[in-house]
Amino acid sequence: MQKDLQKISIALVDDHKLFRKGLLGLIEMVDNNIDILFEADNGIDMQKKLVPDNLPDIILMDINMPDMDGFESAAWLNKNHPTINVLVVSMVENEESIIRMLKLKVKGYLSKDVEPAELGAALNAIMSKGFYYTDFITGKLVHTLQNEHEKESLVTLNEKEKKFIQLACSELTYNDIAGEMFVSPKTIDGYRNNLFEKLTVKSRVGLALYAVKHGLVKL
Repeated sequence: MQKDLQKISIALVDDHKLFRKGLLGLIEMVDNNIDILFEADNGIDMQKKLVPDNLPDIILMDINMPDMDGFESAAWLNKNHPTINVLVVSMVENEESIIRMLKLKVKGYLSKDVEPAELGAALNAIMSKGFYYTDFITGKLVHTLQNEHEKESLVTLNEKEKKFIQLACSELTYNDIAGEMFVSPKTIDGYRNNLFEKLTVKSRVGLALYAVKHGLVKL
């Protein structure tokens, strides 16, 4: 089936039906040139409803869902339908979840209390630029890595620091990382605080973005 090139086709994947209906109302306020292909309760339901010759341009997806959550769903889409853009719409904004979703190549991250104007901006930006990140993402996370090239070139990391950063990009807690590196949690706190200062980052997500940017981990 050939798509109408004037329209953006989207799908909603969220187990809260009431929220989905509210989101549909927001979408209708944003743009009447949007086609809703389907709604799904979770990743398994999404798989059943995807039609190979009529895939959505964007899937608006929650993280916390039963049976197959947003992380598993995004990973499955990367493998099976990498052309579909994923826009996370979730109340989950902790560092670990954001790191995981960034590694899964999501194109945007919105809170569920999003305003219509921002939702519209996100959909249009993803279609035109390929991504959309809110001030929360860009201001607090990405900006910390946009240092001058001269300053970045002066940063040297020893093997223990590199190992810590790589482990910090995983789902391990700091206590787990201490166990992996055979050091005390207090020593891990020291690694973290020293790296925050050395790399001029302010969070674990900042470390993860630095690692991706400089090839310490691969997406």
